[in-house]
Amino acid sequence: MSLAERIRTELGVALKAKNLVTANTLRMLMASVKNAEIEKHGPLSEEEVLVQIQKAVRIRREAVEGFTKGGRTEMKEKEEAEIRVLEAYLPAQLTDAELDSLVGAAIAETGATGPADMGKVMKAAMAKAAGRTEGSKVSEFVRRKLKPAA
Repeated sequence: MSLAERIRTELGVALKAKNLVTANTLRMLMASVKNAEIEKHGPLSEEEVLVQIQKAVRIRREAVEGFTKGGRTEMKEKEEAEIRVLEAYLPAQLTDAELDSLVGAAIAETGATGPADMGKVMKAAMAKAAGRTEGSKVSEFVRRKLKPAA
């Protein structure tokens, strides 16, 4: 069963169980997937569906930050619940040690020597990470490893 099919099936289960948080979250995710399919003029691959899920999680994390700063705890808790629903569809996230070795391998593979090679390393590292971590975290590790020795 593909990821999109699994989401559709679990949306039906959530609706029957009257689990509104899960149902509403999955509805918004399916709408995002459908919009991406329309843009692409065809069905999405598993990786592209993962990108849509990651995008939804990132949007909600930003909302949590905003609601925290604004003192809106009820909205913050709602967004956090939606993040938990979405994260169930993401592969296991990389640990810092795994990400560090993945970035090290990408640097060795590309022959990068300094900050000017960051783009090449990011491309290689993101391909290897494939949905198991956020791009900002990969960027942070790449930047740290490529920093010129002072």
